[in-house]
Amino acid sequence: MNSVDQQLTLLELPRRKTRRVLVGNIAIGGDAPVVVQSMTNTDTADAVATSTQVMQLAHAGSEIVRITVNNRGAAVAVPRIRERLLQLNMNVPLVGDFHFNGHKLLEEIPDCAAALDKLRINPGNVGKGKRRDEQFARLIEIACQHDKPVRIGVNWGSLDPSLLARIMDENARRSEPKNANAIMREAMIASALESAAKAEEIGLAGDKIVLSCKVSTVQDLIAIYLELAAVCDYPLHLGLTEAGMGSKGIVASTAALAVLLQQGIGNTIRVSLTPEPNGDRTREVVVAQEILQTMGLRAFTPLVAACPGCGRTTSSVFQELAQDIQGYVRDQMPKWRLEYKGVENMTLAVMGCVVNGPGESKHANIGISLPGTGESPVAPVYIDGEHAQTLKGSNIAGEFRALIDDYVLRKFPRRNDLNGSPQ
Repeated sequence: MNSVDQQLTLLELPRRKTRRVLVGNIAIGGDAPVVVQSMTNTDTADAVATSTQVMQLAHAGSEIVRITVNNRGAAVAVPRIRERLLQLNMNVPLVGDFHFNGHKLLEEIPDCAAALDKLRINPGNVGKGKRRDEQFARLIEIACQHDKPVRIGVNWGSLDPSLLARIMDENARRSEPKNANAIMREAMIASALESAAKAEEIGLAGDKIVLSCKVSTVQDLIAIYLELAAVCDYPLHLGLTEAGMGSKGIVASTAALAVLLQQGIGNTIRVSLTPEPNGDRTREVVVAQEILQTMGLRAFTPLVAACPGCGRTTSSVFQELAQDIQGYVRDQMPKWRLEYKGVENMTLAVMGCVVNGPGESKHANIGISLPGTGESPVAPVYIDGEHAQTLKGSNIAGEFRALIDDYVLRKFPRRNDLNGSPQ
């Protein structure tokens, strides 16, 4: 079996048919792959801090980055953020997140709209009563003037109270009224679809609209998107609105998104993790990528299969090596992705004893089987299913990294060569 046979196979799951929306240089919907996005948590008015975090998120793999535009200082900073990113050769699409005063900010500072690639509008937060319709219309008109797509993002924490009251009144007149959760879902879907219809009436093209209906509970999210996907062909953005922190946030997001993605629902995703104090914001990007990659929907970076450990592996060596290798390939990917075609499909294995170690290692492009407790202090390495050499001593990690580098160099075509240019 050769290296290509053993690389990660991406699944061709049935996909919901949607319109295709172009956000900067990234396509959402149509036949485009599911897109990963994230959001900064810096003060947007601080152009240096925000552009730095945008770069960090994009470097980690966020293909679209959203920034809060909540006051005049933030709106003024947006063109400077864009300029700074372009100076650093970073052209990641930027989305402006607007609530309450977005119409005023965009009217007063048109350069803000020009610098953004998409607007995100929450129909529950654009105003009340007549002002709601007027201010929503103004936001859509500005999007049309600047030829920008819009995500109409409904959130269960900020539903339009008048719309909710209308849905509740309609429900009260039913012979068999729905329960509170069903009414909430109905109101969210109505808010999204009615807002999209109004946007098209105002002049925004249908292929400029993305929808989302975000809640914090897994079953409600699944139910809402199943219903929404059945009644419209707009691209859908998936994500729990407040997934939580640590393992809870990761598990909840994975449980919800995996069910929907498996059914072909979802064109772009965000994993809204609460970072630990001074934690790394890019963690949510890594989790989103890992959801898509472990489901076989996309490939972003070589995956490392690793032994969970048991009574045969009382040493922590294999754990440290697995962590070392996973970190190493992720750090190398920005460079590898530019230079080598297909390297993200490479598979690796770091195993802890002779029970499954050799077999699992043979299934990977490159695998190493470390000695368990009481076993000979040697580590056979398998490349494309064949025993290549045996490592031992204090520098196994360094030697294994060198083997990975050599494999990438030998097995994956250089992009310059494919373009007919010299190396």
